Parts: sequence; C-alpha cells; structure tokens
Amino acid sequence: MSPRSKHEYLEAIYLRYKRAGLKEKTAILNEFCSNCGYHRKHAIRVLNNFKRFTKPKPKRRGKPSKYNKPSILEPLKRIWLAANLPCSKRLKVILPLWLKSYAEEFGGLSLDVVKALLKISAPTIDRLLKPTRVKYRGRGRTTTKPGTLLRKQIPIKTNQWDETRPGFMEADTVAHCGESLLGDFAYTIDFVDIATGWTEQRAVWQKGEVGVVEQIKNMESNLPFPLLGFDCDNGSEFLNYHLVRHFAQRDKPVQFTRSRPYHKDDNAHAEQKNWTHVRQWLGYHRLDKPRVVPLMNDLYTKEWRLYHNFFLPSVKLLEKKLVAGKAIKRYDTPKTPYQRLLESLYVAASVKRALKEQFETLNSFQLRKAMDRKLKAIFAICYPKKL
Repeated sequence: MSPRSKHEYLEAIYLRYKRAGLKEKTAILNEFCSNCGYHRKHAIRVLNNFKRFTKPKPKRRGKPSKYNKPSILEPLKRIWLAANLPCSKRLKVILPLWLKSYAEEFGGLSLDVVKALLKISAPTIDRLLKPTRVKYRGRGRTTTKPGTLLRKQIPIKTNQWDETRPGFMEADTVAHCGESLLGDFAYTIDFVDIATGWTEQRAVWQKGEVGVVEQIKNMESNLPFPLLGFDCDNGSEFLNYHLVRHFAQRDKPVQFTRSRPYHKDDNAHAEQKNWTHVRQWLGYHRLDKPRVVPLMNDLYTKEWRLYHNFFLPSVKLLEKKLVAGKAIKRYDTPKTPYQRLLESLYVAASVKRALKEQFETLNSFQLRKAMDRKLKAIFAICYPKKL
C-alpha cells in the first residue's frame, strides 16, 4: 500500500475509531495493522495524533499596521544590518543616532517616516524584522596560560570597583588561532570600561610581555578619561613585571587586580565584548601572517573604536535577584559609551565638548563601509584563495 493510500485509509477509519467502544476499537486496530503493516503501538499513535482538518490561522484583528510599509522597512533593515544585527531594544536607541548618517548616505526621508521610526516600539521592530532575521543566522579555544610568578603580589578582586566612575577597566585577550593553537598567530587585546562600556582593541603578534605592554600604553593614551584600575585574568601576558612596573611606577598608581583562576564570570564585561566586538566580526579564523597585525591596528585605532563607542548602545545590569528559584534581572535603558560619558559627573566639560564635536563629524554608514573594506583586506592575506 502506497503512503497516499495509507493516508486515505487512515482518514476513512479515523472517525469510526474515535466514536467506537473498546471492542470495536480493537477490531479496527487489528484491521488497520494488518492492512498497513504497522506495529500495534505505532498504529495507536498514528490514530491518536491524526488531524483531519487544519484549523485556519485567524486573521489579525484591528487596523493594518502603519509601520509595515516599504518606506519604513527599507531604512529599518539597512540600519539593522549596518549596526551588526542588534536586538530590537538596542535598535530602537540606535535609530535616532543613525538617521542623520542614513540621510547623508541614501538621501533624506520624509517627515512622516522619520516620526514613525522614532516612535516605533521594540516589539513592533521584532515583528517587522522577523522574516529578515531568519536569513542571517564553533566555539573558540582558550589560550590563557597561568602566570604563577606574581599571583601572590597581585590581589584578587571579584566585587568590582565603583562602577559609576569611568576609568576602571577589564582586559582580556582573544586568540585568532583557528582550530589549532600550534604555531604563531595574532591576538587581540580587549579593553573595557566597566562604568561606560567604552572599549579599545589592539592587535599583537603572539602574547609577548613587551608587545602587550606597548599596546596597553597605546590604548591608555586614547582613553577619554584617566585609567584608575586594571583587572585581568591570570594569563602570563598580564601577570608580569613589565605591566606591574607600568602601573605602579607613576605619581598616581593604577590599582592592579586579577580574577580568580578558572572563573570567567569574574571578567564578565571583557568576556562579553570579546564576542560582540571581536568574534562577531573576525570570527574564529586563523590569522597567522605577521603583516595582518599592522592592518588590524590601523582598523582598531580608526574606524573600529569610533563605530563601537559612538554608535552601538549596550545595556547595563542594574539588579539581579532570586524569586521562587528563578533569577530575575533588571537592565537600564540601552545607551552608547559616548552617551554614558556625556552623562557622567566625573568627566570634564572640555572632554565632553570635544566628544560632541567629534560625534558631529562622524557618519556611521561610512565607518561601516571602511571597516568592511579593511576586514576584507585582512582576510585576503590569510585566505587568498577564498576571496
């Protein structure tokens, strides 16, 4: 019996089986197993789960959506893609920051469209982008080798510093080793301010102490606030005398602390940025050509830091409590690091003024295009045959 014939036969006996008594059901079941060659248990499941008719999907009640229009969907999708696929709550905050750049890049939008984009809610964004998200869907390896010499000299700190004041940074390294840790390859040093989310990234060839300290000095000089505290994991690239001297031998020493061994959550801010600011862009590819390091640093020191710090918001955890065995978390409104710096009471007015002037000169879409060009050049060196 063909599958189609079995389905037609099932449809013919289904109602009879459903309305029958115990003895009649046994007879129908025996007949069904004999004719179709089914195991008895399988036949029972087929009959119990069979649906003769599919209930039509009810039409959505109310007025048609005023946002589901090409004039609104097109800028919404373009900004979402250029901002590296943020969630709807972050995208809602991104829209006011990116509309000026969108008008410069793709032409002006009508007043009604601008008002609609500024008024649109996060759940509405989710509904509108649901068909698009489907089209855009390896774990890495850790290279943290314990540095044992200075463990007793560098204190452990798990309850971080005053998180309302900029200047207390977490640091980590990201290995661009591909599937193997053998040989030489590039690393990215990830620098994250706990209070504002301001980030700096730099590339180094391997994890030599001198090279890492040199790039940390470069990142510190580019921060819009003084460095007050430095927290890292237990990797030997950080726990060394070069870095201890760099932070200790100054008029105002920087507080140098470390996380507990094998507790990644102690460095949660840096671990999160490792994914959003490095892995989502560079992936888990192997970058094993020394000449990619200057190209990566050219990208990191120019478009990269401006794009992430001025145009991409993030949320901060305000409260976490356990209710009936379930962790309930409460977050603040998404804001960019630039916006958090402007709101900070610890940042000088001259610094805020300089940041505002710099922000007025930036175009988020042009930054994204320049980043894509430089990323393509980096991958072309390590994977010439694939491009």
